Amino acid sequence: MMKYLQKLGKSLMLPVACLPVCGILMGIGYALSPNAMIGGEIKGALGIIGFFLIKAGGALIDNMSWLFAIGVAVGMSDDNEGTAGLAGLVSWLMITTLLASGTVAILTGTPAEAVNPAYSKIQNQFIGIVAGIIGATCYNRFKSTRLPDALSFFSGKRCVAIVTAVVSIIVAAVLFFVWPIVYTVLVTVGESIVGLGAVGVGIYTFLNRLLIPFGLHHALNSVFWFDAAGINDLGTYWAGELLNGAGGSAGMYMAGFFPSMMFGLPAAALAIVHCAKPERRKATASLLGAAALCAFICGVTEPFEFAFMFLAPVLYLIYAVLYGIFAAVSVILGFRAGFSFSAGLTDLVFSSQLPAANGTFLIIPLGIAAAVVFYLVFRFAITAFDLKTPGREDDDEDETKIELANNDFTQMAAIILEGLGGKANIASVDNCITRLRLEIKDYTAVDEKKIKSAGVSGVIRPSKTSVQVVIGPKVQFVADEFKKLM
Repeated sequence: MMKYLQKLGKSLMLPVACLPVCGILMGIGYALSPNAMIGGEIKGALGIIGFFLIKAGGALIDNMSWLFAIGVAVGMSDDNEGTAGLAGLVSWLMITTLLASGTVAILTGTPAEAVNPAYSKIQNQFIGIVAGIIGATCYNRFKSTRLPDALSFFSGKRCVAIVTAVVSIIVAAVLFFVWPIVYTVLVTVGESIVGLGAVGVGIYTFLNRLLIPFGLHHALNSVFWFDAAGINDLGTYWAGELLNGAGGSAGMYMAGFFPSMMFGLPAAALAIVHCAKPERRKATASLLGAAALCAFICGVTEPFEFAFMFLAPVLYLIYAVLYGIFAAVSVILGFRAGFSFSAGLTDLVFSSQLPAANGTFLIIPLGIAAAVVFYLVFRFAITAFDLKTPGREDDDEDETKIELANNDFTQMAAIILEGLGGKANIASVDNCITRLRLEIKDYTAVDEKKIKSAGVSGVIRPSKTSVQVVIGPKVQFVADEFKKLM
């Protein structure tokens, strides 16, 4: 199971890599066009440019579930094939269309305004990931399907999208009954938290982060930020009201995110970079550095969170706990701030001018404390439990320094394939940063001496159905030639 989650985590790197630049564009856009945030008239050259940048960034961030559906499907497929990405998109479109509020209203004969609000939240990251997994699974299983001559056009990869559509209809039918229950439970839990004061704020913030991987945090947000339970924390704050419907200060369910997003998250990213293997530290820093800047400026945290949540689930749980603690502390100390997009510097600056704002200067000591605690806790947890965060994959450090005895990658691939027993003995092909990873059918057909004669560094056999060929940092070139031969 852990191995599957780690593969899922790696597959998310492709769509996640698209997000940091979008968050930065939106942060700059809001700075140039603050009226786009608070609902005023957009005018002037800077205002127009800012609005343009906001829309450019939002084009991907607002459609994150699409990216996950395609990226996960490609990453989870046996050979990272684009056909799998198409299948993932097919699945996402099928599920979200069949479970859209308008569709449900017609299917159930219910007035549109009476449809369960859960269906209006169906286009989320969780559904994107589910669709990606469906697309990849259908691709891996049916990519080599042979149909009768009369249907031969739909054989092989062409049948994948068709099978995916059928599977997605079945999944949508299941979610039709399951999704509203899950959504309603979360809303009920949120409503029960309201009367707990600062402790409730901490619990809510913890659950908010914990539900991010599934896209279900929107259900909780509807309770606290909007009018689902009469609180409307976001609306009352921006309207300049000092108290909300629950009797607490406006902004109390938003303020606690600022210290963690602006300071805690970048510090946690720094800890992951420092814990990465030396030869991978630069690449890790490039990914997480952009994600940290994105969180600080405009509060977009997904590029950072999806970079490690499936690789190290325990660390993500710790991350959510830290959010909850700092949210509770922020409310106790009287810090109040709000946002219309997310808890980044841009929103903090503009929201600090409103009547409901309080103790804005507290962001400095709270932020410093969050940075120190996040960094120390992350660094301790990663090293103490040997968590596989970005830059700490299982490959031996020495493998990145390997120099191949043979640089004819086509010849190497051919020899390796022969040593593995030929195409008929290969179940799947994949590669990491230094190794060719293969699943085989008959372990007795593997000739290690033959494989080593290709000039590779070594052969590892973790199980009877798995073979790893240690090649070094040039593995991608060998893998590409190997897949051509397949």
